[in-house]
Amino acid sequence: MRALAGFQFGVAILAAAIASPAAAADIIQTKKVAVQIETIANGLDHPWAVEVLPDGGYLVTERSGTMRIIRDGKASDPISGVPKVSARSQGGLLDVALAPDFATSRTIYLTAATSDGSGSGTEAFSATLSTDGRSLENVKSIFRMKRFTSGNIQYGARIAIAKDGSLFISIGDRGDRDRSQDWKDDAGSIIHINADGSIPDDNPFKSDAKALPEIWSKGHRNPQGIAFDKDGGLYTVEHGARGGDEINHIEPGKNYGWPVITYGRDYSGAEIGEGTAKEGLEQPLYYWDPSIAPGALAIYHGAMFPEWDGSFLVAALKFKLLSRLERDDDGSFVAEERMFDGDYGRMRDVVVAPDGALLILTDEDDGTLLRVSRAPANNG
Repeated sequence: MRALAGFQFGVAILAAAIASPAAAADIIQTKKVAVQIETIANGLDHPWAVEVLPDGGYLVTERSGTMRIIRDGKASDPISGVPKVSARSQGGLLDVALAPDFATSRTIYLTAATSDGSGSGTEAFSATLSTDGRSLENVKSIFRMKRFTSGNIQYGARIAIAKDGSLFISIGDRGDRDRSQDWKDDAGSIIHINADGSIPDDNPFKSDAKALPEIWSKGHRNPQGIAFDKDGGLYTVEHGARGGDEINHIEPGKNYGWPVITYGRDYSGAEIGEGTAKEGLEQPLYYWDPSIAPGALAIYHGAMFPEWDGSFLVAALKFKLLSRLERDDDGSFVAEERMFDGDYGRMRDVVVAPDGALLILTDEDDGTLLRVSRAPANNG
């Protein structure tokens, strides 16, 4: 009973810590527009992903294995029914996404590091969020990578939902780079499944013995950002090693090179692979050296910041910033603006809210949910 009482007391303290929104908003002048940054909630335990609910609440995952709803600056108790996760190192409860018909179906999708007797790996689930928001029901595993292994790094685990409701999910190489070139291994790939976990008819290897049927593309290291642009193009942002973080345009059946080609080096300083280019392997659209340790990716087409239309927004962990990448009419990246550099913490997720504001999560022991909106006119 003492342990339970201590746990309940700890939950009460945590709830109190995240019940109070921050005081004054910050006004920051960016390259093109002045923005206002407000703390919606703090005291979160390494938050990893956020989604906006139809009623304006924020659904947030915490890597430790809990999920909460934040409304009016107050966080709910942990939602019950969340699958058991392997919350070690980079593993735990990771991404969350709302089904396109969430307003009527209450369906959500989750990714997590889960474990079995052989180790851990990336798994995806569908579930129904109860009408009172207190529990998950009808929880079902819809994807589980084929081979679990030891080590607790590089799970990937971001979700992008296509217009037809199918899911694209990024899977990291799990710290074993050679797995990214094994087409019979989910590690180091983008996989494509229907909402029920079945294999879509347009998958490049559905009837091809070369690869697992769920694989859409290969040669990835640790893609933690994945997003569709309004024209239907699919893009990822991926962690390199020491340098070599990449943005890639993802096309079916293609190989994006890791670890055969890369613009980074091993953490020891040693060269990796065969250089920066090789026939048959895709080049990144953009890369960083040194690394910024990218988190999530959002492509901006909101109403609040027309100056940013078409920009790629990349949350960064290493330099604690938001990278905004401008494109020209041909889609080439022509400029980078680094915003909020070091001011708020390790940025893990960035989402464009329905009103065009940005939502950013900081991945810290005392993590925060930030809202970035246009500053009042008298501030520029």
